[in-house]
Amino acid sequence: MSLLGLIGGSGASRLVPAEHERLPAAATPFGPASGALLRWRGASGQEWLYLDRHGGESDLPPHQVNYRANVWLLAQHGIAGIVGLNAVGGIDAASRPGRLVFPDQMVDYTWGRAHSYAGEAGFGRLHVDFTEPFDRRLRARLCAAAETAGLDCVAGGTYAATQGPRLESAAEINRMARDGCTVVGMTGMPEAGLARELGVPYAICALVINWAAGRGGGEGIHAEIERFMASAVRQAGLLIAALPPE
Repeated sequence: MSLLGLIGGSGASRLVPAEHERLPAAATPFGPASGALLRWRGASGQEWLYLDRHGGESDLPPHQVNYRANVWLLAQHGIAGIVGLNAVGGIDAASRPGRLVFPDQMVDYTWGRAHSYAGEAGFGRLHVDFTEPFDRRLRARLCAAAETAGLDCVAGGTYAATQGPRLESAAEINRMARDGCTVVGMTGMPEAGLARELGVPYAICALVINWAAGRGGGEGIHAEIERFMASAVRQAGLLIAALPPE
């Protein structure tokens, strides 16, 4: 039975059931990962290996996450794929707060992050094909599970990966909209690119918890995040519970 990695963002640690196995800490060639790996079997029979992207209580900001160590550590456990749970802001009308979005494209606006294994011992140049940033088969599984569970979701879209930790200006969001982006977050890259370099299927379940800057109705981004975070995480939990093993 296949094992899937799950990299969770804000609030996602509550999805890990009390009955889980905590794996011993392990070093990587790229330094320490964000935290320990937690393993359990879901209600559907799917096995999960969870890693808290922000390190739990250490609360690593997006630009300081050791993405290379995180993806490497999961890959060493023979996973069949990685699902990234990413809190995002909605840019287009379809990506409204409270929805799950399964993007099929990506625009990377990050800078200064250790974004590749290329140049490290044994890796060479690593000119990987990134035409489709997310694995088509894994995305289809997630979309099918969301439909089965009756979740409010969008099957498609373009994820804008920004540097953080500050939120974006309205002008920056307008630029992203012109670039075709539909949601904006801070952690999709280099996570997706690193998984591709290691040959690990990767897909994102984006949790829309607020309108992006200049797109909301005046409530304010932080108020929206507080209002929608819990419900978004609950939906992600229903998705994980509904995903059947392959």
